[in-house]
Amino acid sequence: MAADSNDIHLPQTIQLTFPALYNSADAAAIEHQRSFLRLLRFEYGLLLVAAIFSMGLSKTPWYFVLYAVVFIGTIICLIYRSTKKPEQDWYKCRALAESVKTSTWRYAMKTEPFLADTANDARAAFRKYLADVLASNQHIGEKIAGANSAGAQTTLEMDQIRSFGWNERRRLYLNDRIKDQRTWYSRKAVLNKRLSERWVGGSLFVYGLALVLVILHVAVPDWPYWPIEPLIVLASIFLGWTQIKKFNELASVYTLTAHEIGLIEGKLNDVDTEKEFGNFVIEAEQAFSREHTQWVARQTNLY
Repeated sequence: MAADSNDIHLPQTIQLTFPALYNSADAAAIEHQRSFLRLLRFEYGLLLVAAIFSMGLSKTPWYFVLYAVVFIGTIICLIYRSTKKPEQDWYKCRALAESVKTSTWRYAMKTEPFLADTANDARAAFRKYLADVLASNQHIGEKIAGANSAGAQTTLEMDQIRSFGWNERRRLYLNDRIKDQRTWYSRKAVLNKRLSERWVGGSLFVYGLALVLVILHVAVPDWPYWPIEPLIVLASIFLGWTQIKKFNELASVYTLTAHEIGLIEGKLNDVDTEKEFGNFVIEAEQAFSREHTQWVARQTNLY
């Protein structure tokens, strides 16, 4: 591959930093994800407590009042989650963050639609892109409110990287984008596979324990406090969590995505000109965007 005589050597420590809009959307996505999962855990906890109350551990009026309160709380959580769909806030903020992220890489790598003759024109095109993104995402403005919005929308590192020769940009893109994403997907595939096995195994163990208690209940019918119902609910919670998190499906999808990125990475060896590199970046970013779009669709189809 021919060297680019105009290349300026890229400092080893430089890293791409992202616009304030990305930082706000990313922080909001993380917080909304945590809030949604906390709500699920709370709802599951109420279900388990209600199952414990169903054992009839007391005959006092206050016991049944508390039982009713817990049961009503469970219903309220279910209605709120079904009508408000708080998980959608997570998905929308993540979609916004990823859209800005992939366009930032395109800008820094000096590709379409930010392939302008001058740096000022490129920055103007990127600012227009951000303005269009904000205009089309006004419905989630309140969802990212409170997140840090004081940073620059075109960072110093974005312009510094853009000013380097294409071979240096190619090296950074390979290490900080392609390899980083491939490592992330590979690691997540292994993690989701492991978590699936643990949660399903835990559910089977609890079901097995409930079966043992059912058999013992036959042998000792006079004992009134067999925790069979709570164990069945607990096992169902384990399975429900597995379905919500979609561990098996994500393990499969992430594995395939890691392989796809590997194929994309191999194409970089055939890039010999700056124009070819620009087309490569566009193809790679389209692949990343396609995977994320499919992720949002899979999550939305949960409900």
